[in-house]
Amino acid sequence: MTKRIALYAGSFDPYTNGHHDIVKKACALFDEVVVMIAVNVQKKRSGNAEAMRAAIQQALEADGLKNARAVVHTGLVADYCAEHGIGWYVRGLRNSMDYNYEENLAQVNHLINPALESIYLRSDEPAVSSSMVRELMAFGKDVSNYVPDAIRDVIEN
Repeated sequence: MTKRIALYAGSFDPYTNGHHDIVKKACALFDEVVVMIAVNVQKKRSGNAEAMRAAIQQALEADGLKNARAVVHTGLVADYCAEHGIGWYVRGLRNSMDYNYEENLAQVNHLINPALESIYLRSDEPAVSSSMVRELMAFGKDVSNYVPDAIRDVIEN
C-alpha cells in the first residue's frame, strides 16, 4: 500500500491554533503530514523560521501527532511535493475569500505538478490568523489563547 503523504504549508509567522487545528485534522486523514514553513524570500519574517519550525515540532509532539513533522523550505511547494512523493496539498479555509485565493493557488500548483491534489479543510478557529496574533502582540496583548504553548514561548522571547 502506498503511503498517503500530505503537505500543509504556510508562512506560519506565527503558527496559530487555527493552523494546529488543520494539522490535527490532516493527521487523522493521512499517514504522514509535513508541516512546511514556506519561506518567501520577498517577504521579511517577524521571527526566525528555524526557531518557529522547532516550536511547531514541539507543538506536534505535545499533542501526540506522531505522523507529522515540521520543515522549512525556500523553493516552490509543488516542486517539494514532487521531489518527496507528496500527493496532497492541504489548505485551511476560514471563509469564502480564502476559497477563492486557494483555488487560484491550486491551479498554479497543478500546472507545476499535475500529480498534486489540493484538499481543503475547514478551521474550527476561523477568527484566528497570524496577522491577528501579530497585531495583538504589537499592542502588548496576551496571545496565549491563540497559539500553542511552544509557539508562545518562541514569540514572546
